[in-house]
Formats: sequence, C-alpha cells, structure tokens
Amino acid sequence: MNRNEACIFNIQKFSLNDGPGIRTTVFFKGCPLHCLWCSNPESQYPRPELTWDEGKCIHCLACVSECPNGAITAEDHPVRGRYPLYHKNKCQLCLGCAEICPAGALLLQGTMHTQKSVFTALLQDKAFYEESGGGVTFSGGEVLMQAEFSILLAHHLHEEGIHVAAETTGFAPPEVFVRFMAEIDLFLFDIKHYDREKHYATTGVYPDLIWQNLTMALAANKKVLVRIPVIPDINNSLSDALGFAAKLKELGIQRVQLLPFHQFGQKKYAMLNKAYEFTHTKQLHEEDLTDYCAVFIKQGIDAFF
Repeated sequence: MNRNEACIFNIQKFSLNDGPGIRTTVFFKGCPLHCLWCSNPESQYPRPELTWDEGKCIHCLACVSECPNGAITAEDHPVRGRYPLYHKNKCQLCLGCAEICPAGALLLQGTMHTQKSVFTALLQDKAFYEESGGGVTFSGGEVLMQAEFSILLAHHLHEEGIHVAAETTGFAPPEVFVRFMAEIDLFLFDIKHYDREKHYATTGVYPDLIWQNLTMALAANKKVLVRIPVIPDINNSLSDALGFAAKLKELGIQRVQLLPFHQFGQKKYAMLNKAYEFTHTKQLHEEDLTDYCAVFIKQGIDAFF
C-alpha cells in the first residue's frame, strides 16, 4: 500500500450526511466487498477506469477509431444499434477516446492523488469545519484498501485540529485496522448481514474480520455508529431485524441507524456495462420500515433513520 499516492474518485465538499457538521468527504476507490445493491459500483475497481454514458453517446464511434489498443470495439445491438463497448482489461488509460468524444459520453472514474494535493484541498474548508463542528470523512469504496495513505492523511489533519470520520465496512487485517483506528475520531460502521453465510452470498466475503475489527473499535472506546442498509429480499424481514438485534446486543451496541434501500446508483451499472439485479426493486422509505425499526426498539436498541 502506498503512503504517498491514492486512487480517489471524488472529493465532495459541504457534505451534511457523513458525520457531524459541515464535512468534506473523500471517496477512495476500491472495495473488497461486492454488495449486490452497491450504489457506487464505480468504487469497486481499485484503479482508474472509464465509464460510458449511453444517454449522451451519439454513436459516432470516433472512440473506436481513436483507441490504439482495441479497448473499445463497435458492437451491434437490436435496440442500441451500433454502439461502442469498452474492454477494461485492454485499456491503457491514454484517454484519447474521452478527449475526442464530442458528446462527453466517456468519463474517467478515479484519478491518482498525492498526499499534498488531497491535504491542500481538505484544508481549504477548515473555517467551515471549525464553525460547524465538522471535519473530514473518509469513504469509498473502502478506505481501508488504501490504509497507509489514509492513516498518514488523518495524522496530518489531526495536526491541524480537524475531526476525522471514516465510513467503512471494517474489512481489513486486524494489524492494519488497529493502526487506522488510532487516527479516526468517529466510525460510521456499515454491517450488511448478521448471518455469516448470507453475508458471503450477498457481498462476496465472510464477515469474520468485520466483527473482529468492530469489536476492537468498541473495546477501545472509539465513537462508533453502526448502520444497516436495509435491502429488499436480502435482510428486510422482521426475522432479519431480530437477527441483527441479537448480533448487536451480543456486541454491546445500543444504537443503530437504518438506511432504506434506494436506486440512486442504478444508472452507474449501465455506464460500467454491469448487470444490476435490483432494476425492478422498489425503493424503501422510512414509513416502510416502521415495524422493522420497532423490532430493534423492543429489544432495547435505539433504532433511527
């Protein structure tokens, strides 16, 4: 892992939902989990990549002719007609195709940033952090995939008196997590499923490291807010709520935030030429989870949205 350079796909200023106060959220690229419902699928691949926006594409196929490596080919489709298909494994990211595209349909997701460039960008809003009780939040993807960079960056931010939060799955070797944990003021800790096998089936990884690192953070008296994305047909039944509640009680967690399923990331799958399994799944709203929330409360856990 590189301490001085990281792949980042967005630095979002004036974030209000990623921790207390006004914050700047740094979205690190790369994630060891591949959740079926992921709303940021462009965050999963750990390096820069191109996406194609079909809605903008005028099918001129100039990108096909421009690419020297055969990373974009012309394909036939009964609805799309003749359209460009991007082959990530052949792409050298010369970006000639994006530069020549007259409609701006090809976009680069993720760029390499140095410690200095990110730190400088984050310091620009220090006055807002101080006035609002805010700070910086590391998100992703999964920030722990670029732990060395983020540990050093958090250390520099603390030298400036800036609060640092991390939105994380907690999936990392414990020896990495313990050093990362020392530099984080607040964890927004997402847990996907209480059942080990179902966790693997829907995310691609077993939750053992996640539980271990969450337990470590709690034992160290770190500020931790556990969050559960509630996904239809994955973990949204009342028996699932009871299973989560039992797991939280086992860990000594008394408060949880429920995140209703949404469709904000649906278009991104098409841009990445990926299948999306939740195309016809309705979004959930707070009122849909009244009974689900009540299960936690009945078990003595403060659940909120």
